[in-house]
Amino acid sequence: MSQQGVCGMKLGTYGAVDVHRVGKMLVVRLNAPHRVISTCRVNGGLHDDLECVFNHQSCEPAGHTRKELKTIISDPGEYLLGLCRSYDLPEKTASLGTAANMNYAAIETEAFRDLEVTAICTGGVEGNAGRVGDPASVYENEGVFEPLDRIGKEPHGTINTILLINREMSRGAMVRSIVTATEAKTAVLQELAVSSRYSDGLATGTGTDQVAVACVLDGKKPLTSAGKHAKLGELIGRSVAGAVRKTLSLQNSLTPDSRRSILAHIERFGTDRERMTEAVALRLDGESAGVFRRNFFSLDRDPVAVGAACALVHVRDKIAWGILPESCIKENIVLHGALLVAAIAHRNDRFPDYAAQLEQELSGLDNRAFLEFVYACCALGYGEKWKN
Repeated sequence: MSQQGVCGMKLGTYGAVDVHRVGKMLVVRLNAPHRVISTCRVNGGLHDDLECVFNHQSCEPAGHTRKELKTIISDPGEYLLGLCRSYDLPEKTASLGTAANMNYAAIETEAFRDLEVTAICTGGVEGNAGRVGDPASVYENEGVFEPLDRIGKEPHGTINTILLINREMSRGAMVRSIVTATEAKTAVLQELAVSSRYSDGLATGTGTDQVAVACVLDGKKPLTSAGKHAKLGELIGRSVAGAVRKTLSLQNSLTPDSRRSILAHIERFGTDRERMTEAVALRLDGESAGVFRRNFFSLDRDPVAVGAACALVHVRDKIAWGILPESCIKENIVLHGALLVAAIAHRNDRFPDYAAQLEQELSGLDNRAFLEFVYACCALGYGEKWKN
């Protein structure tokens, strides 16, 4: 069904820009000349003649294959033209694509004096979050993508960012703005401890993130810096971070409160609720195991226990990154493990005893061995919790 003539819901006017949501499309109309830089496959790069930027939901986030999606890869230009015709948009358009719901788009504006920056973000990270440097799935050669793994496909999950800036910027500042916006997105993912789906690291983005930045060509002396020392860079960072936080909360229910969980911080090593529950329960006596299974969340979400688990995981990362030397690996892991036991048991007075008992539990720092150590800490703490 054609969307021609449909204005949709107006979400706001930002300088010389109108933002509307029309069905599965978020449309940014540039009502005055703008400079746009984007990662788009069609009309990407740096342009001074674009009239529109849009963000389009092309499918559902999971298990949804549409025949039209093949055109995105085989003929992205034709796919863009088809959308422009359907939604009555100008052909001089930069397009972002995603599986995220446009109803979950977040808009955040930051201003200082006459400078205003607006970030419009959609995002989902449950299926495609990754850490920069994770193993790739495809190799591009002569326009053909060769699978490098069994599947060779990109799972759904994308953070899309559109930045609107009400001052003219130099071409170099436009490029720098993408760096600043990317740092802001990554900072939020680090704060939320989002796990990579491709390694045991923390995610820095997804494999399909896209960005478009538009600044008005007002004829004034262009701004030349979008880095962290410039006010423009600060406003970009704050607006993008705010919009990413909000859209991930809406799309994935990913919030600081939802990350107050031991499991949330160890799942990247290869576990889930069922595995963790059974692994801990197997280390408890029959009665305690039954109580634990019925009260998993009382342990998993206890703020003191979560804090101790976070410290343990962070120490493990510091060892993996080479910051802490091999000579003190066992001491560091055991001491922080004992802290986790004491936090769960509510028995800080027995910290030395717990450290002594954990001496024999650590068999290595590979993912399996580390998880077994965490399970042992949880079981020891839970077993001690109701002792007199």
